[in-house]
Amino acid sequence: MDHPGSPTLEQVAALAGVSRATVSRVVNGSPKVLPDTVAAVERAIGELGYVPNRAARALVTRKTDSVAIVVPEPDSRVFSDPFFAGILRGVSRTLAPTSSQLVLLIEPAEADDQRLLRYLRGGHVDGAIIVSHHGRDNVLQELAQLPLPIVFSARPIGVDVPVASVDVDNVAGARTAVEHLLSIGRRKLGTITGPLDMTAGLDRLTGYQDVMKEAKLPEAIAFGDFTADGGEQAAIRLLDEHPDLDGLFVASDLMATAALRVLSQRGRRVPDDVAVVGFDDSVLATTTTPRLTTVRQPVEKLGARLAEILLAKIGGTKLTSPEIYDTELIIRDSA
Repeated sequence: MDHPGSPTLEQVAALAGVSRATVSRVVNGSPKVLPDTVAAVERAIGELGYVPNRAARALVTRKTDSVAIVVPEPDSRVFSDPFFAGILRGVSRTLAPTSSQLVLLIEPAEADDQRLLRYLRGGHVDGAIIVSHHGRDNVLQELAQLPLPIVFSARPIGVDVPVASVDVDNVAGARTAVEHLLSIGRRKLGTITGPLDMTAGLDRLTGYQDVMKEAKLPEAIAFGDFTADGGEQAAIRLLDEHPDLDGLFVASDLMATAALRVLSQRGRRVPDDVAVVGFDDSVLATTTTPRLTTVRQPVEKLGARLAEILLAKIGGTKLTSPEIYDTELIIRDSA
């Protein structure tokens, strides 16, 4: 049968011998259609090559079959830090069997906050996962209060409404790292922090400080930003101020690789002179010389769980509590 142009809903209805409304119900996945009728409509759709108009369907169902993953970071950081690749793999793996498409929104500048909020309010996506957020302005509070399913990849700083979030126990992970350095006889321990407007940066510093207070040892802190450049500059400052360090806890593997380079340039052998522990257990940890002792967080699992919670919220489940996963110390050659 020849049907010029794009087949219409009416043509499918005529061929299947049903009403236009019945075809619409089948296309939108309504359970209120008899199996024989569904089969007849699907045969007609196949014969005609009918393609449902997603935009028109979205007007009816208010669903876009799209979810956003929002990363408020410069693209240089998003594409250089293995953490983001792991989160994206976990999210993509969970979304793959569903009809949901993933939209990546990289929003590096504070000036873009209102544009981001307008986009998310505008009905373009069914929900959003917010990754690597900084406690800046009121944007996290505004995101948390959007009439849209939202999940955060960590406890958002400064938000006073209940939100769904997925993270690891960063304080405990950092404690494990510092306790390990003490257990191998190191006493002059420094740390390179992450950004302190982020949960991970704050909590990993807290873990270091807690152990140092308990051991009655002086602190040596340099502030980093989870980038290789930031890690390098922090390592230089730390070693300038504390040239006798014999142990170093670095709040991310990416910064730890930079710290290893600085130590090598200074003629400090790892682990003989300075033992180093990172955080993430990313692919970088096994490519450094020496290989990096580090705190493993299950990044892909976190990404998968973020997507599962978001899909559940889009489906109407009300989830507003944090989920916290354990970390694990992976001992290699650097400490």
